Amino acid sequence: MKSELAEEIFELVEARSHDQPTPMEFEMAYQARVAIDRIRFAIKHTEQFAPSTDQMRDVGLQLLDALHRLEAVDRRFQVRSRLVSRTEAGRANSSRQRPDGGRLRLDETNGCVQTRPRTERTE
Repeated sequence: MKSELAEEIFELVEARSHDQPTPMEFEMAYQARVAIDRIRFAIKHTEQFAPSTDQMRDVGLQLLDALHRLEAVDRRFQVRSRLVSRTEAGRANSSRQRPDGGRLRLDETNGCVQTRPRTERTE
């Protein structure tokens, strides 16, 4: 019985940790945005000041390709971050069934798992 409860708690914590972007992902997203800004600057300046040769046109295309790839990565990160913030609000009231019929609740305010039923306040 206790091992089932421990497994259930572990599943809740593991599911929550996989949903959230890691600090490394936030750092990579920041660095991608910095690179996007610098690539835009380089594209603008090569179009404005560089001579119009085949090599410079090829450089511009390479920079545009890099820009599009980084923007795609940034969009995926933004979508993932928004999904996490939406599910955080919905998960605050979620609960899971224990094998003995009781409910496990994940309290979003402090991240603790509650094994007893939540008492409703009556006013």
